[in-house]
Amino acid sequence: MKHSGKFKPAVIALSITAALNSTVTVAQENADDSSVEVIQVSGIRGSLMRAQAVKMDNDAIVEAISAEDIGKLPDSSIAESLARLPGLSGERVGGRTSGISVRGFKEDFTGTSLNGRELIGIGDNRGVEYDLYPAEIMTGATIYKTADATLVVQGIGGTVDLQTVRPLSAQETLTVTGVYELGGNDADNPEFDNTGNRFALSFVEKFADDTVGLALAIASTESPRNERKYGVWGYGENEEGQVLPFGLDTQAISRVLERDTVSAILQWRPTDKLDIVIDALDIDYSDSGVIRGFIEPFAAANVTGSGVNNTGTQINANPVLRTDPAQKDGELQTFGLNIRYDINDEWSMTLDVADSQSSKRDLRGESYAGLARSGALNNDQLGSRQFEMSQDGIYFTDSTGLDAFSDPALLQLAGPQVWGGGMANIADQFTTDVLQANGQPYSYFNAQDGFLNYADFEEELTTARLEFTGFVDWSVFNTVTVGVNYSDRFKSKDNKGFFATASSYPFSESIPSQYLYNGLADLTWAGMGYVVAYDGFAPYNDGEYTLNDAGLLEPDRLGDTYTVDEEVVSLYAKLDFETEVQGFNVKGNLGAQYVQTDQSSTGFIGIVGENFAVCDDDGNQVIDADCVITDGDDYSHFLPSLNVSVELSENRYLRFGASKTISRARIDQMKASGFVKFDQNIELIATPNSQAAVEAYGSPWSKFSGNPTLRPLEANNFDLSFENYFEDEGYVSVALFYKDLVNWTRDGNQLIDFTNDETNQGANYFIPGFHDRIIDVDGNYGPEDTPYQAGDLVTPPDLGYYSFFEDGLEGSMKGIELTANVPLRMLSDALDGFGIAASATILDAELEDGTAIPGQSDNTYSITAYYEMNGFEIRVAATDRSEYLTYQRGGSNKIEPATRDAVTQVDAQISYDFADSGVEYLEGLRVSLQGVNLTDEKEETIDTNGIVTLRREFGPSYMLNLNYAFY
Repeated sequence: MKHSGKFKPAVIALSITAALNSTVTVAQENADDSSVEVIQVSGIRGSLMRAQAVKMDNDAIVEAISAEDIGKLPDSSIAESLARLPGLSGERVGGRTSGISVRGFKEDFTGTSLNGRELIGIGDNRGVEYDLYPAEIMTGATIYKTADATLVVQGIGGTVDLQTVRPLSAQETLTVTGVYELGGNDADNPEFDNTGNRFALSFVEKFADDTVGLALAIASTESPRNERKYGVWGYGENEEGQVLPFGLDTQAISRVLERDTVSAILQWRPTDKLDIVIDALDIDYSDSGVIRGFIEPFAAANVTGSGVNNTGTQINANPVLRTDPAQKDGELQTFGLNIRYDINDEWSMTLDVADSQSSKRDLRGESYAGLARSGALNNDQLGSRQFEMSQDGIYFTDSTGLDAFSDPALLQLAGPQVWGGGMANIADQFTTDVLQANGQPYSYFNAQDGFLNYADFEEELTTARLEFTGFVDWSVFNTVTVGVNYSDRFKSKDNKGFFATASSYPFSESIPSQYLYNGLADLTWAGMGYVVAYDGFAPYNDGEYTLNDAGLLEPDRLGDTYTVDEEVVSLYAKLDFETEVQGFNVKGNLGAQYVQTDQSSTGFIGIVGENFAVCDDDGNQVIDADCVITDGDDYSHFLPSLNVSVELSENRYLRFGASKTISRARIDQMKASGFVKFDQNIELIATPNSQAAVEAYGSPWSKFSGNPTLRPLEANNFDLSFENYFEDEGYVSVALFYKDLVNWTRDGNQLIDFTNDETNQGANYFIPGFHDRIIDVDGNYGPEDTPYQAGDLVTPPDLGYYSFFEDGLEGSMKGIELTANVPLRMLSDALDGFGIAASATILDAELEDGTAIPGQSDNTYSITAYYEMNGFEIRVAATDRSEYLTYQRGGSNKIEPATRDAVTQVDAQISYDFADSGVEYLEGLRVSLQGVNLTDEKEETIDTNGIVTLRREFGPSYMLNLNYAFY
């Protein structure tokens, strides 16, 4: 039978709106039940129908996910479900979708809430790591692309509101889920494998004549990740114009995500007028593993070819085998209370209070091994490699003199490179009469055999909201909402580090047998052979390493330690209206927020003193008082909003939105801290002392400062959308939007003289004996391969860059979104069950200084093809996003920008639901098989010349999911 294309979504719209918007009461007089078509479907068709109903019923321009999308897919987190929506793009972190951009704005510029409350994460900034939240605890999500006055959690990109179940509105159930996960890439590190699992229990029950409801969700995940990372320190041209890397940074990475989540919700409705909800969420998160591979400077000879396409020999190869054990542990807890009281038939009151706390320690050890301790070998005792260079980077085809890296009896537990310059303040610890190969005694320069990095994050957010809603008869206005929202946020970061020196200094010893794993690590995919695998934490745990606190030795550690406080009070009012204009039904809302903000930050300015210590001029191991800095600001915003929806004809809508929105500045940019940094890399120290050389090659000098007075990013937004709903699971829409960015944070970058700093009263930061270097081995050094002999003194260039943040950058973004959900039964009855859901988002954005907006892909496409019939379902989904700017964790635990190349990801799922199988004991069972990243898409960062500087290969992953509902 063909379908007429007519349908009545009122019941669906009401039920979904009530379930998803838990803090809002929907009042609507229904038509007689006999005139309403009640549609009961499941699977992807049901999820599309419910999401469509939410979209239709909203005055704003929104997207939605229903419980079918999340609860019945074996997605490990809500992030993967969100990334498939129109206008949204997922960003993979460590092979898993974690970040979400909305209309080209990274999650830091998008508001995220849980049941209408602002949500925090465990990261460096405001953006939520969506992969922190398991799919099993969620019932839905609504993405608001236009704002209204009651959305106190907002951002320039939009607002993502995640929803958990309300037990009195949900069906009673007891459901268990078990998932077996298999990674498509075998582990290159012998102590890891590629298998994982996930278990979950969901329970909803009602008591006391359905006046008390309890919902409990427990989920436990263990998920592997095996990654191959290719990296370099950048590229440059030699005298022949041949492009070669400055240094190598290639590793095999294995990690395991462990996440335990408990969500509990108690709802009590003692009368029809009073509804009380108490909820708690607890997430324990661990991501541990190892980063193992080579990092080293690069020099070449006998190079043939031109430009980037060349071959040759790496000479004086003295690799550092880095074994970096990593352990990231975090915890997030949220407690909330929501009380809704109907004062009378017209007015209701809602009180919502919540407290959220999160903490995280991001720990990464570094253990160095090589041919020998730095300074112990002459150049003719070092190794060499044959290489091929192309647009994809460098690959090695052969090597000589490097056999020790696969033989634990020959490999030395010591730092092969001269990286200990940061320990100048404690040089006396390393004074010795033992001589290097060049005849000079060993010193602190040769004493760094490892490093222990960690950063501690703490965050707390307390919110309180009081809201009154009334039904009125004020001309065209039928509902008024007024309220006040208070939030108090605290966030801190403590950046710590410790230099590690092996007990064998100034000599070296082979890797202790008790450290070794059974097997070698595989780097053959990079042409680097097999390497020794040992426990990088072992020399820290058993006292083999002597540790020295880097906090008073490295200025950027202290200069990245801070606290930020924000207190925000928002007053808001909204009027809903509905009327008829020229025969068209017109409804919508208008309103405004008044937002008062008081922000401050306390931090440190890290500068190395004459005693080679940071902020410790008197040497008492206590930070000097004049290094502490506190600053802040207070200000207010008026944020108006308007949403208008016109029903042009049955199930055809024209929507318009206009608003002013803000996204608060990034936390790491608001810190009061700053520093003057000097890179002890001899290749940078040997940069010629001229402005042209510094502009071409960089400088060992850098200066940075945050800005606690940064104002929020601001945009004036205009949206126009046409939506045509022609089927119960089918519609097409076209949305146009324009964002006038009236304030954006500008990245300042100024070339200054570090011997006469004009931005700091002519300060001279150069300290003889600390900022210069004595050459220990004859050779060519620096970006221009300047020849030096052992014993020569090399002094750095005077110039370097000062980086800072300031308000005032302007720009604009315009875009178009095209969406089509088409059930193919419209074309033929033979295609019943088949369908396509597709979207395209095309952006044109420009900041006045030419920089990109973080998260902005000019083109994003998504398509899902599916078939569902009689419990059997198959779907294939592909998402494609073009190149975009983001940021990532860099050296010394700081944030740095990165450009990601275009990425296409293909996922697929096949499942069968036994509900209609006719076998009674199987009726609660659903079995599915899912594959993620089936085409093994790589994540690449490219430079301005189109050469790969960073490549991460994660491989596909497969999940077998068993879901059983007892009732």
